[in-house]
Amino acid sequence: MSSDITEPTLPATEGQMAEIEDAQMGFVRGGEGGATGKTGLAWAWFEWARNPYYILIVIYIFAPYFARDIIGGNLLASGALDGMDPAKANAVAGAQGQATVAAVTKWAGLIAALTAPFLGAAFDRGLKRKPFIFMNMAVMAAASFMLWWAIPGNAGLSIPMIMGLLIIAYVSYTYSEVAHNSMLSDAARPEALPGVSGLGLALGNGAATLMFIAIVLLFALPDVIHWPFKSAAFGIDTSKFEQFRLAGPLCAVWLAIMIFPFFRYAKDTGIKGTPIIPAFRDGVRGVISTVKRASEHREAFKFLIARTLYADGMAALLAVGAVYVSLFLGWGLIELTVYAIWASMWAVVGGIFGGWLDRRMGPKNALIFELSAIVVVMFYGLSITKETILFGLIPNVELFDWPYFGTLSDLAYLVQGMLIAIFATANISSSRSMVVHVAPPHMRGEFFGLFAIAGTITVWMGPLLIEYFTKWSQDQRIGMSAIALLFFLGLAMLTTINAKDRPAS
Repeated sequence: MSSDITEPTLPATEGQMAEIEDAQMGFVRGGEGGATGKTGLAWAWFEWARNPYYILIVIYIFAPYFARDIIGGNLLASGALDGMDPAKANAVAGAQGQATVAAVTKWAGLIAALTAPFLGAAFDRGLKRKPFIFMNMAVMAAASFMLWWAIPGNAGLSIPMIMGLLIIAYVSYTYSEVAHNSMLSDAARPEALPGVSGLGLALGNGAATLMFIAIVLLFALPDVIHWPFKSAAFGIDTSKFEQFRLAGPLCAVWLAIMIFPFFRYAKDTGIKGTPIIPAFRDGVRGVISTVKRASEHREAFKFLIARTLYADGMAALLAVGAVYVSLFLGWGLIELTVYAIWASMWAVVGGIFGGWLDRRMGPKNALIFELSAIVVVMFYGLSITKETILFGLIPNVELFDWPYFGTLSDLAYLVQGMLIAIFATANISSSRSMVVHVAPPHMRGEFFGLFAIAGTITVWMGPLLIEYFTKWSQDQRIGMSAIALLFFLGLAMLTTINAKDRPAS
């Protein structure tokens, strides 16, 4: 291995020199303590600060608003669909909105795939993570804040500008994920890592749940039923879609305030003074060398291939799922926000459930179980329409004389949301802990970097399938069903892996 990485600019102690030599060899010392220890909790706390962006903007609030009210609304207002049957026109507008959101995710994924693979390798060669994370969080917060000016009818930012902001924020989120995930092996002792991983996901969804409750009580309910206030709080004007646009600044401010404990207490094994360019160059060489010797780590690489496939399907399902239900079942802000609260609460359970399932079944069997459940639940969700459930077997009926969630279809989709939230969150947790079981103990740092890379290489593929299948069929259900192929391929690869029951020590 080349010795391009130099020692810190200050005189290095014997311990620092040992750390530098380890970093040059791609080895990062394991963490200590448990999930609620100082460094473990700090690592998990990062997701409390950052993950609400993904949940509110990418999944539940802003993306459906962008698809329905900006893309679809502008298309209907343009007159391009005049003369078409109203139901057909709405379907075409909805399909265009879903395809546009999928395109945003696709382009963000492509950019990340071409650039992010260098990050994990550089971090494993001594580059510090925290300064890089700080830079990306600042960019993400700024882009998120600017979404306040995303207004239908081109009254604010243009559609290309909105798409650009979403892509920039998504890429910054992905970069931070690469850096953050590469710190997991340092956050706690190996056997505690599933608990740390699950805790982070539980905290992230818990934070999002609190924000959703605030949005419902402060803005959505006062606007509709004038409770608990006579009108939306803080002078928010719902006629100008401000209740949706506010999600961007809200996530930006939350991130800026809540991120401090991570920077104060999380363990960053990077070496101060490590030159950036040599770290990238030497890291890439190391990864290439490891990949060339893939046969020596066959099970670990089979898992990385499986993860590349099913993680892409998962990202597409989460990114476009709320857009789908918003357009296909006609849910508005209150329905989507209540659905998001419901799903986020169950996602907290999923984070804890994933850690428990790992301990009971081992991560391989846990992943197979979780992915199989996700595929079944996804097709169950696609069977629900305004008219029927289970692809026409059960007619939709009105069960309650309520303004929201009064039909059988609405309640059936709430069940779908609960199950997806549990199994998708558990899957993310199990995927992280799987690395500890298949990677050589002295190479966990490098394989956590490869794990992060595997989640970015083809993240564009799922959204691409949704975009083109939706445009081709002009049917949202066909577009969404296309990502099942990625889950099936990932499952097939998982079944071939010979994973250890317990992490190697």
